[in-house]
This record gives sequence, structure tokens and C-alpha cells, in this order.
Amino acid sequence: MNKFLKEILEQPKAIENVINFYTNVEGLELLKKIKTTISEKHIEQIIFTGMGSSYFISHATSGLFNSLEIYSIYINTSELLHYNYSLLNKPTMLVCLSQSGESFEIKEILKRLPSTVFSVGIVNDEKSALAKKADVALLCKGGKEEMTSTKTYVVTSLVSFILGWYLSGDWNTDKIKMLNRLQENFELFFHSDNWLKDILEFFGEVGAIQIIARGPAFSTASQSALMFKEATHIAATGILGGEFRHGPMEVVTKGFQSILFAAKGKTLKQSLRMAEDIANFGGKVWLITNVQIDWNNKNILPFFIDESNEFLFSIQSIIPVQLFIDAYAKAKNFEAGSFSRGAKVTAIE
Repeated sequence: MNKFLKEILEQPKAIENVINFYTNVEGLELLKKIKTTISEKHIEQIIFTGMGSSYFISHATSGLFNSLEIYSIYINTSELLHYNYSLLNKPTMLVCLSQSGESFEIKEILKRLPSTVFSVGIVNDEKSALAKKADVALLCKGGKEEMTSTKTYVVTSLVSFILGWYLSGDWNTDKIKMLNRLQENFELFFHSDNWLKDILEFFGEVGAIQIIARGPAFSTASQSALMFKEATHIAATGILGGEFRHGPMEVVTKGFQSILFAAKGKTLKQSLRMAEDIANFGGKVWLITNVQIDWNNKNILPFFIDESNEFLFSIQSIIPVQLFIDAYAKAKNFEAGSFSRGAKVTAIE
């Protein structure tokens, strides 16, 4: 078994670790400290920041916070450092997401924080610079990861969501049951891989691929594109469904390949219509969705995800893409997930 697949298979245990930590005293005390400090410091805004996978997660997490009526924004850490630093001049909770805790930009922003900022780290490595320097560090408990982000993407997303639920008073038995079910659903994926041959046959040779989503699943589309680039060196782009309508639809023709995430929620209708339009223009769509629909179109291959919550869908729906990337690499006789021109941790800007 290669390292990439090994880390994918470790995801159910990583999810269990998160649930256990944030339902017990140590994790709950960290969450409580954050909630108390927001009140004591009269925090006026919450900003999520990160690079790569952590930036993508910031998109979904900020959406969750705003849906819970906790106002927040998200911004790439490099852009925050160089072009938007003045945002930190008023009482701010800056949530820095970094799986390694050692990304260059995260370390730089921590050096420059003004006194107006209360810093929270969401980090996997508890010995990292972010874990040590943040005012409060929320640990992701994913264990060591060497390859392209898989389990750390999942656990960082979960911890970020738990923070939102806790601050809104919604971290409760029902949410814990939902996460237990999420863990079970991850495990079920590993009992059979017969479906993979259908995806391999559907796409054939994968060229440049567009990965499309709206809402929280855009984080997963972006992460999926990053995995394709890092793990297979295939050009891939994660793009918002609304943006795809504004011009990029012009590139759709026979030979066009795409993955489209469509979850129950505010934009399901638009996403399903987009899948149909792409298919009718001759493009192929691997449609990852939590609705059961029979498509009579050879250019659409639906894949059902048994998760009705739109935010948890954004986590669970990454699994088929992870497993497809591993299977595609094996079919092409190379190992997915290793770095040839960079490194797991980016130490320069």
C-alpha cells in the first residue's frame, strides 16, 4: 500500500480523534476560552486566514459562521500580509489555519500581530510555531501526514466547524451524532472499490479538468483541484459555479472533463442545471451529489453521497475524489501524492 492511500484510510480514526477531543474536558476548555475572550476583548470581527488547503477550508468555515449569524470574512494569508493588513487595526479574532503550523506566511503574520488581535490557531502539529504562538491553539488530532493533504483537510474542516457550532451554542448531542455518522460513512467507502472502474472508464485519459461547486463544497472543489495538481501533476481548476457561468462555459465542448459537486441547499437547482448544460454541450460531468436522480445522459455520471447536511457534505464528498486520484495514478503506473518540485511544508514565499 502506498503512503497516499494509507493516509486516506486513516481518516475514520482521525475523525474519531477529533470527536473524542472536543467532547472531553481539554478540548471543551479551549473552546470555552475562545468564547470568553471574544466577549472580554469586545471582538468586532472574525477573520479566517490560511494558505492552500487551509485557505479553502476558510471559505467553507466563514460560510458556516455567517449562516449562524456570526459575522466573519476569510482572506489568503499572503494577501493579508501585503495588501490588507489594516484590517487588523480593530479588535479582531484572527483564526489562522495551518495543518503544519509552519507555513511561511502564517509564521510571518504571527510575528506582526498588533495588540488589537486575539489569535486562534487551528493546527495539526501541536509542536509547531502556530500551536506555540497563537493565544489559543485548537488541535486537529490527525496524526502525521507526509503526502498531499487528505486526512488533515478533513480534520481541519471538522475542527473549524466545531468552533462555529460551539460559539453559536450548537455543539450538542445532535451534532456529535452527525459526526459519528460521518465517521461511519468514511469507513463504508473502504469496503468496496468496484465503483472506481466506472469513473476510470468514464474519463479515460484525464487531461485538464474543471472542478465546480457552489457554497461550502467550493472548498472541496478547490482542494480536489489541488490534489490533482500535487498528486498526479494534472492541470485542474476549482471554480465557483456562478463564476463558471460567466465566461468559462465557453470552453465546454467534446473532450471537456469536469467534476461537479451538487448538494441540497440554496443552489442545488443551479448546480444540476449546470451539469445538464455541460453534458449537452458535449462535456463530461462526474456529478457528486446527495440527491438521487436518474440521468438519461451518457455524459453525466452521478455519484451519491449519503450526507444531507450541506457543510458535512463538503467533507464527505472529498473521499471519492481522493480514491479516484489514487486509482488513476496506479492505472498510469506512478505513485500519487509525492512532491517533486516543492515540499509538504512551504518554507519560502
